[in-house]
Amino acid sequence: MNPPSFENFDGGASSRWPATREIESYWYPVWLTYPAGMIPGSRLLDASPHKINWQETIQICKDYEFLILFTSTVGLESDVKLIRKIKEANPGMKIAFVGPHGHIKPDETLNASEDIDFVTRGEFDHSVAEYAHGKPLSEILGVSYRKDGKIVHNAERPQLHTEELDALPFATDIYKRDLEIERYNVPFLLHPYVSFYTTRGCPALCTFCMWPQTISGHAWRTRSTENVAREVKQALGYFPQMKEIFFDDDTFNIRKDRVMDLCAKFKPLKFQWSSTARVHSDYETVKAMADGGARLFIVGFESGDAQILKNIKKGATVEMARTFMKNCRKVGIRVHGDFIIGLPGETKETIQKTIDFAKELDCETIQVSLAHAMPGTELHDTMAQQGFLKVEALADSGGHQLPHIEYPHLSKVEMMGGVNRFYDEYYFRPKVVWRIVKEALWDSHERKRLYAEATEFLKLRAERLKWARKGGEDYKKPMISVPESPSASGND
Repeated sequence: MNPPSFENFDGGASSRWPATREIESYWYPVWLTYPAGMIPGSRLLDASPHKINWQETIQICKDYEFLILFTSTVGLESDVKLIRKIKEANPGMKIAFVGPHGHIKPDETLNASEDIDFVTRGEFDHSVAEYAHGKPLSEILGVSYRKDGKIVHNAERPQLHTEELDALPFATDIYKRDLEIERYNVPFLLHPYVSFYTTRGCPALCTFCMWPQTISGHAWRTRSTENVAREVKQALGYFPQMKEIFFDDDTFNIRKDRVMDLCAKFKPLKFQWSSTARVHSDYETVKAMADGGARLFIVGFESGDAQILKNIKKGATVEMARTFMKNCRKVGIRVHGDFIIGLPGETKETIQKTIDFAKELDCETIQVSLAHAMPGTELHDTMAQQGFLKVEALADSGGHQLPHIEYPHLSKVEMMGGVNRFYDEYYFRPKVVWRIVKEALWDSHERKRLYAEATEFLKLRAERLKWARKGGEDYKKPMISVPESPSASGND
Protein backbone atom coordinates (compact mmCIF):
# COMPACT_ATOMS: atom_id res chain seq x y z
CA MET A 1 0.00 0.00 0.00
CA ASN A 2 0.94 3.57 -0.71
CA PRO A 3 -0.93 5.26 2.17
CA PRO A 4 -2.94 8.51 2.10
CA SER A 5 -0.24 10.52 3.93
CA PHE A 6 -1.25 13.98 2.68
CA GLU A 7 -3.75 15.13 0.10
CA ASN A 8 -2.15 14.81 -3.35
CA PHE A 9 1.10 13.52 -1.78
CA ASP A 10 3.43 11.61 -4.10
CA GLY A 11 5.71 9.88 -1.63
CA GLY A 12 5.29 6.27 -2.54
CA ALA A 13 7.05 3.38 -4.17
CA SER A 14 8.65 5.13 -7.15
CA SER A 15 8.86 8.73 -6.04
CA ARG A 16 12.50 9.75 -5.90
CA TRP A 17 11.65 12.98 -4.09
CA PRO A 18 8.70 12.41 -1.71
CA ALA A 19 6.59 15.58 -1.68
CA THR A 20 3.32 17.18 -2.64
CA ARG A 21 4.09 18.57 -6.10
CA GLU A 22 3.67 22.07 -7.48
CA ILE A 23 1.20 20.45 -9.87
CA GLU A 24 -0.67 17.35 -8.75
CA SER A 25 1.18 14.37 -10.20
CA TYR A 26 1.81 10.74 -9.38
CA TRP A 27 4.39 8.14 -10.28
CA TYR A 28 3.45 4.47 -10.36
CA PRO A 29 4.16 2.35 -7.24
CA VAL A 30 6.47 0.09 -9.23
CA TRP A 31 8.36 -1.37 -6.27
CA LEU A 32 5.13 -2.63 -4.70
CA THR A 33 3.95 -4.44 -7.82
CA TYR A 34 6.50 -7.24 -7.52
CA PRO A 35 5.46 -8.61 -4.11
CA ALA A 36 1.84 -7.93 -5.08
CA GLY A 37 2.36 -10.29 -8.01
CA MET A 38 3.97 -12.96 -5.83
CA ILE A 39 1.40 -13.03 -3.02
CA PRO A 40 -1.89 -14.79 -3.91
CA GLY A 41 -5.02 -12.88 -2.97
CA SER A 42 -3.15 -9.58 -2.63
CA ARG A 43 -4.29 -6.12 -3.64
CA LEU A 44 -2.12 -3.11 -4.43
CA LEU A 45 -3.79 -0.03 -2.93
CA ASP A 46 -2.35 3.27 -4.17
CA ALA A 47 -4.39 5.66 -2.08
CA SER A 48 -3.44 9.18 -3.16
CA PRO A 49 -4.00 8.99 -6.94
CA HIS A 50 -7.17 6.95 -6.46
CA LYS A 51 -8.50 9.47 -3.88
CA ILE A 52 -8.93 6.82 -1.22
CA ASN A 53 -9.10 8.50 2.19
CA TRP A 54 -8.14 7.32 5.66
CA GLN A 55 -11.52 5.88 6.51
CA GLU A 56 -11.75 3.92 3.26
CA THR A 57 -8.20 2.65 3.70
CA ILE A 58 -8.99 1.37 7.19
CA GLN A 59 -12.16 -0.29 5.93
CA ILE A 60 -10.27 -2.03 3.10
CA CYS A 61 -7.61 -3.28 5.52
CA LYS A 62 -10.23 -5.15 7.56
CA ASP A 63 -10.31 -7.78 4.81
CA TYR A 64 -6.60 -8.63 4.93
CA GLU A 65 -4.13 -10.32 7.28
CA PHE A 66 -0.88 -8.66 6.17
CA LEU A 67 -0.14 -5.05 5.21
CA ILE A 68 3.00 -3.97 3.33
CA LEU A 69 3.18 -0.19 3.69
CA PHE A 70 5.63 1.95 1.73
CA THR A 71 6.65 4.79 4.02
CA SER A 72 8.82 7.87 3.53
CA THR A 73 10.71 10.27 5.78
CA VAL A 74 8.11 12.95 5.12
CA GLY A 75 5.11 10.65 5.58
CA LEU A 76 6.29 8.48 8.49
CA GLU A 77 4.44 10.28 11.28
CA SER A 78 1.20 10.19 9.32
CA ASP A 79 1.70 6.52 8.44
CA VAL A 80 2.23 5.60 12.09
CA LYS A 81 -1.07 7.26 13.03
CA LEU A 82 -2.80 5.45 10.19
CA ILE A 83 -1.65 1.97 11.22
CA ARG A 84 -2.78 2.61 14.80
CA LYS A 85 -6.31 3.08 13.43
CA ILE A 86 -5.89 0.05 11.19
CA LYS A 87 -4.83 -2.12 14.14
CA GLU A 88 -7.79 -0.89 16.17
CA ALA A 89 -10.08 -2.06 13.36
CA ASN A 90 -8.13 -5.26 12.62
CA PRO A 91 -6.03 -6.23 15.70
CA GLY A 92 -4.63 -9.38 14.12
CA MET A 93 -3.15 -7.69 11.07
CA LYS A 94 0.61 -7.97 10.60
CA ILE A 95 2.33 -4.85 9.28
CA ALA A 96 5.64 -4.40 7.45
CA PHE A 97 7.10 -0.99 6.64
CA VAL A 98 9.16 -0.93 3.43
CA GLY A 99 11.04 1.80 1.61
CA PRO A 100 14.20 3.92 2.00
CA HIS A 101 13.37 5.36 5.44
CA GLY A 102 13.18 1.95 7.11
CA HIS A 103 16.27 0.84 5.22
CA ILE A 104 18.32 3.75 6.59
CA LYS A 105 16.76 3.93 10.05
CA PRO A 106 15.33 0.50 10.94
CA ASP A 107 15.61 1.03 14.70
CA GLU A 108 14.01 4.45 14.60
CA THR A 109 11.23 3.18 12.34
CA LEU A 110 10.43 0.20 14.56
CA ASN A 111 10.54 2.40 17.66
CA ALA A 112 8.07 4.79 16.06
CA SER A 113 5.26 2.30 16.67
CA GLU A 114 4.65 -1.05 18.36
CA ASP A 115 2.19 -1.69 15.54
CA ILE A 116 5.03 -2.26 13.07
CA ASP A 117 5.92 -5.97 13.06
CA PHE A 118 9.04 -5.61 10.91
CA VAL A 119 10.82 -3.33 8.48
CA THR A 120 12.79 -4.30 5.40
CA ARG A 121 16.25 -3.23 4.34
CA GLY A 122 17.28 -3.15 0.70
CA GLU A 123 15.19 -4.75 -2.02
CA PHE A 124 12.13 -6.16 -0.34
CA ASP A 125 10.42 -8.14 -3.14
CA HIS A 126 11.14 -11.57 -1.67
CA SER A 127 11.40 -10.56 2.00
CA VAL A 128 7.72 -9.70 2.28
CA ALA A 129 6.63 -12.50 -0.07
CA GLU A 130 8.45 -15.07 2.07
CA TYR A 131 6.74 -13.75 5.20
CA ALA A 132 3.34 -13.89 3.48
CA HIS A 133 4.03 -17.51 2.59
CA GLY A 134 4.72 -18.40 6.22
CA LYS A 135 8.48 -18.20 6.59
CA PRO A 136 9.54 -17.15 10.13
CA LEU A 137 11.08 -13.69 10.46
CA SER A 138 14.22 -15.25 11.94
CA GLU A 139 14.88 -16.98 8.60
CA ILE A 140 14.20 -14.01 6.29
CA LEU A 141 17.15 -12.00 4.99
CA GLY A 142 17.03 -8.21 4.95
CA VAL A 143 14.50 -7.61 7.74
CA SER A 144 14.61 -5.99 11.18
CA TYR A 145 12.15 -6.84 13.95
CA ARG A 146 11.68 -7.06 17.71
CA LYS A 147 12.46 -10.16 19.71
CA ASP A 148 12.36 -10.38 23.50
CA GLY A 149 12.32 -6.61 23.82
CA LYS A 150 15.33 -6.09 21.54
CA ILE A 151 15.62 -5.18 17.87
CA VAL A 152 17.14 -7.87 15.68
CA HIS A 153 18.75 -7.14 12.31
CA ASN A 154 18.97 -10.19 10.08
CA ALA A 155 21.76 -10.51 7.52
CA GLU A 156 21.55 -8.44 4.34
CA ARG A 157 19.66 -9.81 1.35
CA PRO A 158 21.70 -10.14 -1.87
CA GLN A 159 20.59 -7.89 -4.71
CA LEU A 160 18.69 -9.37 -7.63
CA HIS A 161 20.48 -9.73 -10.96
CA THR A 162 19.31 -10.41 -14.52
CA GLU A 163 17.98 -13.95 -14.09
CA GLU A 164 16.13 -13.06 -10.87
CA LEU A 165 14.86 -9.74 -12.26
CA ASP A 166 13.48 -11.53 -15.33
CA ALA A 167 11.71 -13.99 -13.03
CA LEU A 168 9.75 -11.25 -11.23
CA PRO A 169 6.11 -10.63 -12.17
CA PHE A 170 5.47 -7.86 -14.68
CA ALA A 171 4.44 -4.61 -13.02
CA THR A 172 1.86 -4.12 -15.77
CA ASP A 173 -0.01 -7.27 -14.66
CA ILE A 174 -0.71 -5.55 -11.34
CA TYR A 175 -1.58 -2.24 -12.99
CA LYS A 176 -4.18 -4.09 -15.04
CA ARG A 177 -5.55 -5.89 -11.98
CA ASP A 178 -5.55 -3.15 -9.34
CA LEU A 179 -4.95 0.34 -10.72
CA GLU A 180 -6.59 2.83 -13.08
CA ILE A 181 -3.90 4.20 -15.37
CA GLU A 182 -5.90 7.38 -15.99
CA ARG A 183 -5.24 8.31 -12.34
CA TYR A 184 -1.51 8.77 -13.00
CA ASN A 185 -0.48 12.13 -14.33
CA VAL A 186 2.93 13.74 -14.77
CA PRO A 187 2.75 17.14 -16.49
CA PHE A 188 5.51 16.53 -19.04
CA LEU A 189 4.39 12.99 -19.96
CA LEU A 190 1.52 12.15 -22.27
CA HIS A 191 -1.68 11.12 -20.51
CA PRO A 192 -2.42 8.39 -19.78
CA TYR A 193 1.02 6.84 -19.47
CA VAL A 194 2.39 3.63 -17.96
CA SER A 195 5.84 3.25 -16.38
CA PHE A 196 8.09 0.46 -15.17
CA TYR A 197 11.78 -0.35 -14.71
CA THR A 198 14.16 -2.08 -17.10
CA THR A 199 17.08 -1.93 -14.65
CA ARG A 200 17.87 -1.44 -10.98
CA GLY A 201 20.65 0.60 -9.45
CA CYS A 202 22.78 3.45 -10.78
CA PRO A 203 26.59 3.62 -10.95
CA ALA A 204 26.53 7.43 -10.78
CA LEU A 205 27.65 8.89 -7.44
CA CYS A 206 25.42 11.98 -7.16
CA THR A 207 25.52 12.88 -3.46
CA PHE A 208 21.86 13.93 -3.20
CA CYS A 209 20.17 11.02 -4.99
CA MET A 210 18.27 8.78 -2.60
CA TRP A 211 17.56 5.53 -4.45
CA PRO A 212 21.11 4.40 -5.39
CA GLN A 213 22.26 5.21 -1.84
CA THR A 214 19.42 3.27 -0.21
CA ILE A 215 17.31 0.52 -1.74
CA SER A 216 18.57 0.01 -5.29
CA GLY A 217 22.31 0.57 -4.77
CA HIS A 218 25.07 1.61 -7.16
CA ALA A 219 25.43 -1.81 -8.79
CA TRP A 220 23.69 -1.50 -12.17
CA ARG A 221 21.62 -4.61 -12.80
CA THR A 222 19.57 -5.20 -15.92
CA ARG A 223 16.57 -7.12 -17.07
CA SER A 224 17.25 -8.87 -20.37
CA THR A 225 16.18 -6.87 -23.39
CA GLU A 226 13.91 -9.76 -24.43
CA ASN A 227 12.12 -9.59 -21.07
CA VAL A 228 11.64 -5.82 -21.37
CA ALA A 229 10.27 -6.14 -24.90
CA ARG A 230 7.76 -8.78 -23.74
CA GLU A 231 6.43 -6.44 -21.07
CA VAL A 232 6.17 -3.61 -23.60
CA LYS A 233 4.10 -5.84 -25.90
CA GLN A 234 1.91 -6.84 -22.96
CA ALA A 235 1.35 -3.22 -21.92
CA LEU A 236 0.39 -2.26 -25.48
CA GLY A 237 -2.21 -5.02 -25.42
CA TYR A 238 -3.50 -4.28 -21.92
CA PHE A 239 -3.86 -0.53 -22.31
CA PRO A 240 -4.95 0.57 -25.79
CA GLN A 241 -5.71 4.03 -24.34
CA MET A 242 -2.09 4.47 -23.20
CA LYS A 243 -0.26 7.26 -25.03
CA GLU A 244 3.28 6.40 -23.98
CA ILE A 245 5.46 4.19 -21.81
CA PHE A 246 7.92 5.77 -19.42
CA PHE A 247 11.03 3.78 -18.50
CA ASP A 248 11.58 4.93 -14.93
CA ASP A 249 15.08 3.54 -14.42
CA ASP A 250 17.53 5.53 -12.31
CA THR A 251 19.37 6.03 -15.60
CA PHE A 252 18.03 4.32 -18.72
CA ASN A 253 20.86 5.18 -21.14
CA ILE A 254 23.88 4.27 -19.02
CA ARG A 255 25.27 1.68 -21.48
CA LYS A 256 25.23 2.23 -25.24
CA ASP A 257 25.12 -1.39 -26.44
CA ARG A 258 22.07 -2.20 -24.32
CA VAL A 259 20.25 0.96 -25.44
CA MET A 260 20.91 0.08 -29.08
CA ASP A 261 19.63 -3.47 -28.53
CA LEU A 262 16.46 -2.24 -26.82
CA CYS A 263 15.77 0.33 -29.53
CA ALA A 264 16.12 -2.34 -32.24
CA LYS A 265 13.46 -4.37 -30.41
CA PHE A 266 11.23 -1.33 -29.82
CA LYS A 267 11.23 -0.06 -33.41
CA PRO A 268 8.92 -2.74 -34.91
CA LEU A 269 6.42 -2.19 -32.07
CA LYS A 270 5.84 1.40 -33.21
CA PHE A 271 5.05 2.98 -29.84
CA GLN A 272 6.01 6.24 -28.13
CA TRP A 273 8.18 6.16 -25.04
CA SER A 274 10.12 8.44 -22.72
CA SER A 275 12.84 7.76 -20.17
CA THR A 276 15.34 9.15 -17.72
CA ALA A 277 18.71 10.00 -19.27
CA ARG A 278 22.17 11.26 -18.43
CA VAL A 279 23.98 13.62 -20.80
CA HIS A 280 26.62 11.03 -21.74
CA SER A 281 24.95 9.53 -24.82
CA ASP A 282 26.47 10.41 -28.19
CA TYR A 283 24.59 11.38 -31.35
CA GLU A 284 24.45 7.80 -32.69
CA THR A 285 22.76 6.58 -29.50
CA VAL A 286 20.31 9.47 -29.33
CA LYS A 287 19.42 8.97 -33.01
CA ALA A 288 18.78 5.26 -32.42
CA MET A 289 16.54 6.12 -29.48
CA ALA A 290 14.54 8.55 -31.63
CA ASP A 291 14.20 5.93 -34.37
CA GLY A 292 13.02 3.46 -31.73
CA GLY A 293 10.17 5.72 -30.62
CA ALA A 294 11.73 7.96 -27.95
CA ARG A 295 9.74 11.16 -27.44
CA LEU A 296 11.20 12.78 -24.31
CA PHE A 297 14.04 12.46 -21.80
CA ILE A 298 14.05 13.54 -18.16
CA VAL A 299 17.54 14.89 -17.53
CA GLY A 300 18.95 16.00 -14.20
CA PHE A 301 21.11 18.98 -15.17
CA GLU A 302 20.96 20.18 -11.53
CA SER A 303 23.15 23.31 -11.88
CA GLY A 304 24.84 25.55 -14.42
CA ASP A 305 27.87 26.01 -12.18
CA ALA A 306 30.83 23.72 -12.87
CA GLN A 307 32.05 23.69 -9.27
CA ILE A 308 28.64 22.73 -7.87
CA LEU A 309 28.50 19.82 -10.33
CA LYS A 310 31.87 18.68 -8.97
CA ASN A 311 30.71 19.18 -5.37
CA ILE A 312 27.77 16.82 -5.87
CA LYS A 313 29.84 14.28 -7.87
CA LYS A 314 27.51 14.61 -10.85
CA GLY A 315 30.02 13.13 -13.26
CA ALA A 316 28.87 15.49 -16.00
CA THR A 317 29.78 18.98 -17.20
CA VAL A 318 27.87 21.95 -18.57
CA GLU A 319 29.54 21.37 -21.95
CA MET A 320 28.30 17.78 -22.02
CA ALA A 321 24.82 19.12 -21.29
CA ARG A 322 25.01 21.58 -24.17
CA THR A 323 26.15 18.88 -26.62
CA PHE A 324 23.45 16.46 -25.45
CA MET A 325 20.72 19.09 -25.88
CA LYS A 326 22.03 19.91 -29.35
CA ASN A 327 21.85 16.24 -30.34
CA CYS A 328 18.34 15.85 -28.91
CA ARG A 329 17.15 18.80 -30.98
CA LYS A 330 18.70 17.33 -34.12
CA VAL A 331 16.72 14.10 -33.77
CA GLY A 332 13.52 15.68 -32.42
CA ILE A 333 13.57 14.34 -28.85
CA ARG A 334 12.18 16.70 -26.23
CA VAL A 335 13.85 17.22 -22.87
CA HIS A 336 12.40 17.91 -19.43
CA GLY A 337 15.19 19.46 -17.37
CA ASP A 338 15.53 19.07 -13.60
CA PHE A 339 17.39 21.72 -11.61
CA ILE A 340 18.14 22.07 -7.89
CA ILE A 341 18.57 25.21 -5.80
CA GLY A 342 20.66 25.04 -2.61
CA LEU A 343 23.30 22.43 -3.37
CA PRO A 344 26.76 22.78 -1.72
CA GLY A 345 28.53 25.82 -3.16
CA GLU A 346 25.29 27.64 -4.00
CA THR A 347 25.33 31.44 -3.87
CA LYS A 348 23.07 34.18 -5.17
CA GLU A 349 25.35 34.37 -8.20
CA THR A 350 25.25 30.63 -8.96
CA ILE A 351 21.46 30.62 -8.71
CA GLN A 352 21.32 33.24 -11.45
CA LYS A 353 23.99 31.38 -13.41
CA THR A 354 21.84 28.24 -13.36
CA ILE A 355 18.74 30.19 -14.41
CA ASP A 356 20.67 31.62 -17.36
CA PHE A 357 22.03 28.17 -18.20
CA ALA A 358 18.53 26.68 -18.18
CA LYS A 359 17.30 29.40 -20.53
CA GLU A 360 20.25 28.70 -22.82
CA LEU A 361 19.45 24.98 -22.90
CA ASP A 362 15.77 25.83 -23.44
CA CYS A 363 14.28 22.48 -22.45
CA GLU A 364 10.66 21.86 -23.34
CA THR A 365 9.74 21.96 -19.63
CA ILE A 366 11.63 22.20 -16.36
CA GLN A 367 11.27 21.36 -12.69
CA VAL A 368 13.09 23.33 -10.01
CA SER A 369 13.52 21.73 -6.59
CA LEU A 370 15.02 22.85 -3.32
CA ALA A 371 17.98 20.75 -2.28
CA HIS A 372 16.76 18.11 0.15
CA ALA A 373 19.32 16.06 2.02
CA MET A 374 17.35 12.86 2.48
CA PRO A 375 18.50 10.49 5.24
CA GLY A 376 20.92 7.91 3.91
CA THR A 377 22.52 10.18 1.33
CA GLU A 378 26.05 11.57 1.32
CA LEU A 379 24.55 15.05 1.06
CA HIS A 380 22.66 14.51 4.31
CA ASP A 381 25.77 13.42 6.16
CA THR A 382 27.85 16.30 4.78
CA MET A 383 25.26 18.96 5.57
CA ALA A 384 24.77 17.57 9.09
CA GLN A 385 28.52 17.53 9.76
CA GLN A 386 28.90 21.10 8.53
CA GLY A 387 25.94 22.36 10.53
CA PHE A 388 23.89 23.41 7.50
CA LEU A 389 21.04 20.93 7.99
CA LYS A 390 17.78 22.39 9.35
CA VAL A 391 15.79 19.16 9.64
CA GLU A 392 12.76 20.81 11.23
CA ALA A 393 11.82 22.42 7.91
CA LEU A 394 11.64 19.29 5.76
CA ALA A 395 8.09 19.92 4.55
CA ASP A 396 5.03 21.95 5.36
CA SER A 397 1.78 20.58 6.75
CA GLY A 398 0.66 19.63 3.26
CA GLY A 399 3.84 17.76 2.34
CA HIS A 400 5.24 20.58 0.15
CA GLN A 401 9.00 21.04 0.13
CA LEU A 402 10.53 23.71 2.32
CA PRO A 403 14.22 24.56 2.65
CA HIS A 404 15.90 22.45 5.29
CA ILE A 405 19.44 23.38 4.25
CA GLU A 406 20.65 26.88 5.07
CA TYR A 407 24.06 28.49 4.63
CA PRO A 408 25.57 31.49 6.43
CA HIS A 409 25.80 33.32 3.10
CA LEU A 410 22.47 32.10 1.66
CA SER A 411 19.26 32.01 3.67
CA LYS A 412 16.34 29.66 3.14
CA VAL A 413 14.23 32.67 2.13
CA GLU A 414 16.75 33.55 -0.58
CA MET A 415 16.71 29.96 -1.84
CA MET A 416 12.92 29.85 -1.92
CA GLY A 417 12.98 33.18 -3.71
CA GLY A 418 15.44 31.64 -6.18
CA VAL A 419 12.96 28.88 -7.00
CA ASN A 420 10.21 31.41 -7.65
CA ARG A 421 12.50 33.58 -9.78
CA PHE A 422 13.73 30.54 -11.70
CA TYR A 423 10.21 29.53 -12.73
CA ASP A 424 9.20 33.10 -13.53
CA GLU A 425 12.24 33.90 -15.67
CA TYR A 426 12.00 30.60 -17.50
CA TYR A 427 8.29 30.20 -18.18
CA PHE A 428 7.21 33.81 -18.60
CA ARG A 429 9.22 34.17 -21.79
CA PRO A 430 6.95 34.70 -24.83
CA LYS A 431 8.43 31.81 -26.84
CA VAL A 432 7.92 29.36 -23.96
CA VAL A 433 4.35 30.51 -23.32
CA TRP A 434 3.57 30.05 -27.00
CA ARG A 435 5.30 26.65 -27.09
CA ILE A 436 3.07 25.38 -24.30
CA VAL A 437 -0.18 27.00 -25.42
CA LYS A 438 0.03 26.03 -29.08
CA GLU A 439 -0.09 22.32 -28.24
CA ALA A 440 -3.33 22.80 -26.34
CA LEU A 441 -5.03 24.72 -29.14
CA TRP A 442 -5.92 21.61 -31.14
CA ASP A 443 -6.34 19.11 -28.29
CA SER A 444 -9.24 19.60 -25.87
CA HIS A 445 -7.83 17.02 -23.43
CA GLU A 446 -4.49 18.83 -23.25
CA ARG A 447 -6.30 22.16 -23.00
CA LYS A 448 -8.20 21.07 -19.90
CA ARG A 449 -5.06 19.54 -18.45
CA LEU A 450 -3.03 22.70 -19.06
CA TYR A 451 -5.69 24.88 -17.43
CA ALA A 452 -5.79 22.68 -14.30
CA GLU A 453 -2.01 22.51 -14.04
CA ALA A 454 -1.55 26.25 -14.57
CA THR A 455 -4.13 26.99 -11.87
CA GLU A 456 -2.38 24.69 -9.37
CA PHE A 457 1.04 26.10 -10.20
CA LEU A 458 -0.02 29.74 -9.84
CA LYS A 459 -1.69 28.99 -6.51
CA LEU A 460 1.45 27.41 -5.08
CA ARG A 461 3.58 30.20 -6.58
CA ALA A 462 1.49 32.72 -4.63
CA GLU A 463 1.94 30.69 -1.43
CA ARG A 464 5.72 30.57 -1.93
CA LEU A 465 5.88 34.32 -2.51
CA LYS A 466 3.88 34.87 0.66
CA TRP A 467 6.22 32.55 2.57
CA ALA A 468 9.26 34.45 1.29
CA ARG A 469 7.75 37.84 2.16
CA LYS A 470 7.19 36.65 5.73
CA GLY A 471 10.77 35.48 5.94
CA GLY A 472 9.74 31.87 6.52
CA GLU A 473 8.51 32.77 9.98
CA ASP A 474 5.44 30.55 9.77
CA TYR A 475 7.55 27.44 9.32
CA LYS A 476 10.00 27.37 12.22
CA LYS A 477 8.41 24.34 13.88
CA PRO A 478 8.31 20.78 12.55
CA MET A 479 6.26 20.79 9.41
CA ILE A 480 5.30 17.14 9.12
CA SER A 481 1.92 17.71 10.67
CA VAL A 482 -0.96 15.32 10.06
CA PRO A 483 -4.39 14.85 11.61
CA GLU A 484 -4.75 12.65 14.69
CA SER A 485 -8.06 11.35 13.42
CA PRO A 486 -8.73 9.79 10.01
CA SER A 487 -11.81 11.97 9.73
CA ALA A 488 -9.49 14.90 9.05
CA SER A 489 -7.91 13.26 6.03
CA GLY A 490 -8.54 16.03 3.57
CA ASN A 491 -9.82 13.48 1.07
CA ASP A 492 -13.32 13.45 2.49
